[in-house]
Amino acid sequence: MNKKEFLKALSNCEENIIQIFLDSISKAGVDYCVIGGLAVNAYAEPVVSLDLDIVVYTADIDATCKAVEDHFKIEHFAHSINLSSNKSDLRIQIQTDERYQDFIARAKTLSVLGYEMKVASVEDVLQGKMWAYSDKQRRQSKRQKDLADIIRLVEIYPYLESKLPGSIQKLIE
Repeated sequence: MNKKEFLKALSNCEENIIQIFLDSISKAGVDYCVIGGLAVNAYAEPVVSLDLDIVVYTADIDATCKAVEDHFKIEHFAHSINLSSNKSDLRIQIQTDERYQDFIARAKTLSVLGYEMKVASVEDVLQGKMWAYSDKQRRQSKRQKDLADIIRLVEIYPYLESKLPGSIQKLIE
């Protein structure tokens, strides 16, 4: 079983949801980058995640939704647009927080569990994880996963530790 097959099996995919999504936005000319746990997996030893967190330019949000509307249920929330399919347990979340917009220009194409996709730079992935960990509105279990992701990145890229606020540095020592 290759990495793609593993992720498809893990997320109960009846269809290749990730590839459908990537092909749809590519056809629509939408630029993007992956952030979140799957982005961490591009830089560190992979861990299981059923979320694909991405950023598209604000001006491309409508085009993105239009491009995927035939394949996904679309739900709008305060800081995200969530895409789901009854043919997969995988959830795609489009982050609409403006802080992530600059990540797209610095992204590069990497392999994530067998899929070639644009991934935020390791520094930007770390920044996103620090924002997520610092968000007291998030569930404690999610924040602990964010902290674990921060630790995974710093273990592989020790220079990133200098980018951490003191409060997070103390937690990982």
